[in-house]
Amino acid sequence: MKNPITENIVTECRRKLILTKQDILNRFRTAQLEFTHSEKTGDEGDISVAHIEEHTFLVSQERMRNQLLEIEMALSRIESGTYGLCEETEEPIEADRLLAIPWTRLSIEGAEMREAVSRKFAR
Repeated sequence: MKNPITENIVTECRRKLILTKQDILNRFRTAQLEFTHSEKTGDEGDISVAHIEEHTFLVSQERMRNQLLEIEMALSRIESGTYGLCEETEEPIEADRLLAIPWTRLSIEGAEMREAVSRKFAR
């Protein structure tokens, strides 16, 4: 199926993806520099605070890694010519959705379908 997404939309989405990628990489580096692996010494309160800080740091890093992966996959789809097609319905993703979330892989309909399946199997 030919992708009906216009070149202007793809260009704008590529620009947003690259800017978002740069922003995440900067936040990733800043967080790594700011996080200090403090010694787990002191009283129980100090140790608990150190564990909480480490956990928060690791969760944040994982979220950024996942976001970078989504961005890289979107850039790859742009290069391969499959950008803007829903993975679930194989129909075009809404242009406004792509502009708002340029790394999205699902149309609104596709996202609703996945959510319905997810709810069905979560019971």
